[in-house]
Amino acid sequence: MGFRFRKHIPGLFPKKVHRSELRLFLGKLYFQWKRNFVWLCEQKFFAKKIVESKLIEKEFPISIVSHNSPIYRKLKDVPMYLQENKKVNLSIALQKINGILLEPDQVFSFWYLVGKPTKRKGYLPGMQLKNGGFVERTGGGLCQMANLIYWMTLHSPLTVKERWRHSFDIFPDSNRTLPFGSGATLSYNYIDLQIQNTTKQPFVLHIWIRNDHLNGEWRTDREIPYSYSVYESYHAFHAEPYGGYTRRNTIRRKVFLKSTKEIVDDQLVTENIAWMMYEPLLESDQRKNDPTQ
Repeated sequence: MGFRFRKHIPGLFPKKVHRSELRLFLGKLYFQWKRNFVWLCEQKFFAKKIVESKLIEKEFPISIVSHNSPIYRKLKDVPMYLQENKKVNLSIALQKINGILLEPDQVFSFWYLVGKPTKRKGYLPGMQLKNGGFVERTGGGLCQMANLIYWMTLHSPLTVKERWRHSFDIFPDSNRTLPFGSGATLSYNYIDLQIQNTTKQPFVLHIWIRNDHLNGEWRTDREIPYSYSVYESYHAFHAEPYGGYTRRNTIRRKVFLKSTKEIVDDQLVTENIAWMMYEPLLESDQRKNDPTQ
């Protein structure tokens, strides 16, 4: 993965806008009510049925894609108890998602299934990114599950209907194994992860925790004819004329025909832009001195 520095290209990234707390609160309230209205009107389209854990592999024997990520990460200025709390929060949320059956034309919505993470439900304070830093919020850390589901979905024939990226790049890379910007952020309930089954066969989502790792896979009842490779086609740091740096990249996906390994499509997945909260040279130096790179 290469890194480049580029000057700002006018018109591609707007100047930072600082909004008052009142405006942010009212805006959030508006979009939450708007989401509730959509859920009410279109509830028949959202996946709700759960397949029992003991029947998942029996009824859906084909694993299309699997992935896992460590729950505990050493992050600067982030106390470890927030990581412990994150594991609790993930354990609670996965009970609402593990085994969800996604029939043809149905939509998987993270928040529709999980609901609002509250103390009453057992959720604990966890780390949540906000305006270029992190804060403690009840239910914090659930983005890790959204990241996992989103990454797996990119390696399946399912369609990402809604996904939001982080606006800030908080920490320098540390042993990164996936491309920058390949995750999905969450905020109840208006910043959601939604996946639609545009195929003609059912899929089931299997999520579990084992050995301090969050594990997941998409399973189905018969083979699919394609395989997928997700890659980064562009990555650079941009110096902005009004101060600061942005980090940008382009993620694409190659679709292969399994029988011949022929490339049948090369699709644009997303273009990410994020404000950097550290000096870009720190990123380059860290990767240079990292023996795993």
